[in-house]
Amino acid sequence: MWSFFARDPVKDFNYEILPETQETSGIWTLHRGKRKIGGEPVSVFVYEVSTGTEEQAQLAKAAFKRMKTLRHPNILAYVDGLETEKSLYLVTEQVTSLAAHLKAQSDRGGSGELEISWGLHQIVKAVSFLVNDCHLLHNNLGIWSVFVDRAGEWKLGGLDHMTPENEDASTSLPSAKAVHPDMDKYDPPESPNGGEKWAGDVWRLGCLIWEVFNGPLPRTTSLRSLGKIPKALVPHYCELVGANARARPNPARFLQNCRARGGFLSNNFVESNLFLEEIQIKDPAEKHQFFQDLSENLDSFPEDFCKHKVLPQLLTAFEFGNAGAVVLTPLFKVGKFLSAEEYQQKIIPVIVKMFSSTDRAMRIRLLQQMEQFIQYLNDAAVNSQIFPHVVHGFTDTNPAIREQTVKSMLLLAPKLNESNVNQELMRHFARLQARDEQGPIRCNTTVCLGKIAPYLNAGTRQRVLISAFSRATKDPFPASRAAGVLGFAATHNYYNVTESAARVLPTLCTLTVDPDKNVRDQAFKAIKSFLTKLETVSEDPTKLAEIEKDVMSSAQPAGAAASWAGWAVTGVSSLTSKLIRTAVPISPQLTFTFHLTVLFIPPSLLPPGSEVKPPPASMTLPFASGLAIQSDSPKVTEKDEEPIGDRWDDEDWGSLEVQLKSEVYIHLAGLSKAELAKKKREERRKELEAKRAERKAAKGPLKLGTRKLD
Repeated sequence: MWSFFARDPVKDFNYEILPETQETSGIWTLHRGKRKIGGEPVSVFVYEVSTGTEEQAQLAKAAFKRMKTLRHPNILAYVDGLETEKSLYLVTEQVTSLAAHLKAQSDRGGSGELEISWGLHQIVKAVSFLVNDCHLLHNNLGIWSVFVDRAGEWKLGGLDHMTPENEDASTSLPSAKAVHPDMDKYDPPESPNGGEKWAGDVWRLGCLIWEVFNGPLPRTTSLRSLGKIPKALVPHYCELVGANARARPNPARFLQNCRARGGFLSNNFVESNLFLEEIQIKDPAEKHQFFQDLSENLDSFPEDFCKHKVLPQLLTAFEFGNAGAVVLTPLFKVGKFLSAEEYQQKIIPVIVKMFSSTDRAMRIRLLQQMEQFIQYLNDAAVNSQIFPHVVHGFTDTNPAIREQTVKSMLLLAPKLNESNVNQELMRHFARLQARDEQGPIRCNTTVCLGKIAPYLNAGTRQRVLISAFSRATKDPFPASRAAGVLGFAATHNYYNVTESAARVLPTLCTLTVDPDKNVRDQAFKAIKSFLTKLETVSEDPTKLAEIEKDVMSSAQPAGAAASWAGWAVTGVSSLTSKLIRTAVPISPQLTFTFHLTVLFIPPSLLPPGSEVKPPPASMTLPFASGLAIQSDSPKVTEKDEEPIGDRWDDEDWGSLEVQLKSEVYIHLAGLSKAELAKKKREERRKELEAKRAERKAAKGPLKLGTRKLD
């Protein structure tokens, strides 16, 4: 029984103090700690009664009481506490002292003005709350009483000397100067009651500003030297440390003055923080605009702020605010600051959930930006939670979504299981290649099939590749036929000599008389490549095993995909140059010549202000194997479907334009068959009406005859 009363309460405390993490903070010692159950990080302020004076013990107990009763976003948050005969333990949110934070930032290049502006905004707001709302005086404001949390937010602490504004001096707590004699340099020059009630606190706020920009204050007279204080802050700083105590501004007015146009606290970072603090009461339109603008501003914001303040708000906005696709761009930008473990824990669950969305804008954004998060997705999640939703894009009525879905397979294929990649994916590819109305999508499907061939098992390669590439060589779209030829060349190592001679070469030979010259040229090169292979085996049959070593090889693991091989140039196709980063040179010897025959649309059918440009007869482009052609034309159909890629400007209509940048784009402009037929019928009707009118005019006016009477 007596052992129960003799128990040490510190051992039963819910928090553990980590060793060798102490830092002096006034009369307290600041330690890092963690919760015993759960391991959440905290900070623990410890005061040892035995090592302090009676006055210090009085201050520690007063601070302990104030911390438990004061609640404000800019004041250090109380979590738990323990008071014993020997010690006081004050547990707060995890923070570090401002002095230590500024030193760490200085070692990394220094704190930016944006971060300091928001920090000062928070401290001034906390002082304003104490003075104007709580009618309390801090009496201990300085760099030692400010702390910084993980997000870089500044918190006001050091409540040891806090008193009510009208408290009797005889019952008040000891002053900071009485406990720490070296603190007298921070005291205002006037007598205690020589000005407004807030005069002492705003003077010390001026001292804090000086030390943030210039380091420790050596003496009171140093306040006259501005040092590195920004010009936009100088006039307001001078008001704080003015000799006339009655002229010193109220903290609320100081904040208002600094927030005026051109002021130190008027910038995108402060505005973004203020919006995030009130985001729950903003309407959807304001939130949508904010997240759109946020993407551009994130590059200049501090990394810790992005990780610990912006990221939770983005996740909440998607989870509960129906923010939609607009959060994706800033979400992936912030994701770059996370470690692999943090990314897996915080962002991947949201991405997996996003793939089940029926919002087309969300789906296409996810597919376009897949390269940024694909490495964090595990195979199980891809096969069970992501791929089943992605495949719906193959049958979408929007060509842009079908196109992005095909492109995404280059990244997903290495993570797909045997069933998904060899059966489900091949079924969709076969349908796209045979039935899709968009020639560029059929072409890109062929290119993608050649790229993912190493991930197929031997049986699927034997069954699919020759059939698929043979079908592509019969496509009415010339680029698809060229892609079929290149597909054969790129996967030549997967065909035995019998298949090469009996199935591949006969198909390629038919293309030597193709109407399109670039297809003929590539066919001749491919034929020479396969013939060389057959001649090699004919001259030395012992090389057969070496040449056919990959024919029955198993699917390659992720990251081991073969590039376009043989005579085909190794490189990155224009379709996938933003997705596949293989560092291989493009051969300068091979060129593709596109002969462009253009039927111009009548000017009457062009949009207003359009300018018709005659295209060149031909153009020679360096050709990287794995040709990809993307149609950017705003093709009009009866369903008014979205165009593939970006919309053209008016001046791009009526012409076929080839652009050579980092990627190759072939823009196909024109109307759908149904639209052209409709226009033809309209023109024919007008033509018939005109001829009918001409015949009537040629006959002249009708002559009225006289009727003969009986």
